[in-house]
Amino acid sequence: MKNYIKVSLLSIGLVTSTALVSCTPGERGAVTGGAIGAGAGALITGGTGGALVGGAVGALAGSEISKKRAARNRGYHRGYHRHRHY
Repeated sequence: MKNYIKVSLLSIGLVTSTALVSCTPGERGAVTGGAIGAGAGALITGGTGGALVGGAVGALAGSEISKKRAARNRGYHRGYHRHRHY
């Protein structure tokens, strides 16, 4: 049973890490916030209802936080120009 849990957690981590490579910062924040919110909701309420609500709230919060952070840091990247000329 312990081996099954280890393999399951390892495979979930592998799938999640490879899926998040091509995501935007907002999408990554939504996934991370949703996972944290679902875990917190399940721990607080002890049921699936709390996990669903926590996941939804966490996804919204994570997405917005990531978008704001990306917008704030955009000007610090080398080669950033407001008007791009190709």
